[in-house]
Parts: sequence; structure tokens; C-alpha cells
Amino acid sequence: MINKKDKQPDINSIGTSAAIFLQYYNKNVPGAFPHATTKTLEKFQITHPMLFKESPEWIVDKHRKKFMDWLVSNPEVDKK
Repeated sequence: MINKKDKQPDINSIGTSAAIFLQYYNKNVPGAFPHATTKTLEKFQITHPMLFKESPEWIVDKHRKKFMDWLVSNPEVDKK
């Protein structure tokens, strides 16, 4: 999908690296939610391999909500 304003691909619907997803997620997550780290993204990928079966890339529309729910339900995940 193309953003009509600046003719750039819409970051919400394209595959990105974990680093770009991490930056976007932390910039846009509501203040009450925990921020992501490289470690938590890696653990999420290991825990949910079926979400990355087609591609190792992160897609905001596909992964953000699931990652957010998982991170909130596993607050200890970054401490291990």
C-alpha cells in the first residue's frame, strides 16, 4: 500500500527488519504499555514461529497487536 501524501510505502503494511519495527513500535506505543527491546522481539519470534512462517520480516499490521498483548501478559520476559 502506498501513502498517497508522500508516495512512500505505508510502513504498517510492508515487511521491515526487527530494528525498524522496534523503533516504530516504541515511538507509537501508548505510554502505559511496556516498550519493546531487541531481546523481547527475539523471544516473541521464538514463541510464535507460525507468525513468521512466510517471512522473517515484521509487519506492523500483522504483528503489533499480537506482540503488544504478549508483552503485557509476560512482563518478566525482558528480565530473563
